[in-house]
Amino acid sequence: MSVTGIDHIGIAVESLEESISFYRDNLGLKLLGIEEVPSQKVRVAVFSAGESMIELLEPTSEESPIAKAIEKRGEGIHHIAYSVASVSDEIDSMKSKGIRMIDNAPRKGAGGTRIAFIHPAASGKVLTELCEHPKAEKEN
Repeated sequence: MSVTGIDHIGIAVESLEESISFYRDNLGLKLLGIEEVPSQKVRVAVFSAGESMIELLEPTSEESPIAKAIEKRGEGIHHIAYSVASVSDEIDSMKSKGIRMIDNAPRKGAGGTRIAFIHPAASGKVLTELCEHPKAEKEN
């Protein structure tokens, strides 16, 4: 796998409105934006944290994976995401090594990213996301 860095840490929250102020006002992180990702049934608030980001994930439906995670484990760290050059290549690489994937093809993530998740059973019980940013963002 060719990880180029930690892209972000995803944190499951019940309410963005109640959670944003802690990260913005108390930690001094810059809020980069809020976006709804209908395919994931979440609203996402993204903060800059140095070279990485923090994503607060609020479910928009009871069927959302985030809603189910909060119901099961409560609010808190949901996943860690690593930046990669090509999600498709990394999926193929993981599968060739017998690594169990949640996603067998890239899907759309927040901010125009292409993402795929590695099953926690294959990664020490840590939900792991592979994250590829659009080419235009890589050049900046």
